[in-house]
Amino acid sequence: MAVAVFELAWRLLHALLWLQRTLGAWLRRGVGAWARWNAALRARGSPGTRAKGRSRRARWRADGRGLKKLPLHLGLVVTEEESSYTDIASLVVWCMAVGISYVSVYDNQGIFKRNNSRLMEEILKQQQELLGLDSSKYSTEFLNSTGKVEQVLCCPTTVKVLSPDDGKANIVKAAKKYCQLVAQQQRRSTDLNVNIMDSLLREGSSSLPDPDLVLKFGPVSSTLGFLPWHIRLTEIISLPSHINLNYERFLSALQQFAACEQRMGK
Repeated sequence: MAVAVFELAWRLLHALLWLQRTLGAWLRRGVGAWARWNAALRARGSPGTRAKGRSRRARWRADGRGLKKLPLHLGLVVTEEESSYTDIASLVVWCMAVGISYVSVYDNQGIFKRNNSRLMEEILKQQQELLGLDSSKYSTEFLNSTGKVEQVLCCPTTVKVLSPDDGKANIVKAAKKYCQLVAQQQRRSTDLNVNIMDSLLREGSSSLPDPDLVLKFGPVSSTLGFLPWHIRLTEIISLPSHINLNYERFLSALQQFAACEQRMGK
């Protein structure tokens, strides 16, 4: 009798374990399917969402066209201790929307560059949410820049993530190169000028144009090593923070740039 009860209890335990596994697998498949369906639905968007995205996109495009001048290359320089990937991604997408061709993202700790994949993912997400665009239309590729593989988001706007290694270190490398040319008697020490130095700095790089405008975020009165050679003629506008910055404040900065007169050192 005891053996029969034990055998029955053992079979019941096995049945319960099998039921638990079956239910767990079913729930996992169900949750996964729901997540995929929800992601597809979000990507497609409702008619109202798509219409809102088109309206917003048209407004931002009109804002860009309405400016007297638009920076070809805009630098986003974060000097704050706290960094927000979401807010930087929003700024990048606004740049895309108004028609800015090149955007550089920089912080002197190299946080964004070390985590550039995370930033690029956030940019793609913000494209979808702010512009209603299908992220599959935008590709990510790797370019060889200054001897390192850099991640660049290639779309109507080229986005590059920079760190101090892309500034002062390049100047040192260019100076060493010129010293080698002098040692090889291909150049004289007195030949060095701005144009030669500029040419040496651009050798082997992806050659983004010099920034026309830098938006510097934070209380520090410095760009903290952001492309020191390339911002000789750059307009710099300081803003308190990139966190929770809205589109209107971003547009105001572009309007301030459009209204300024650049004397090119004169």
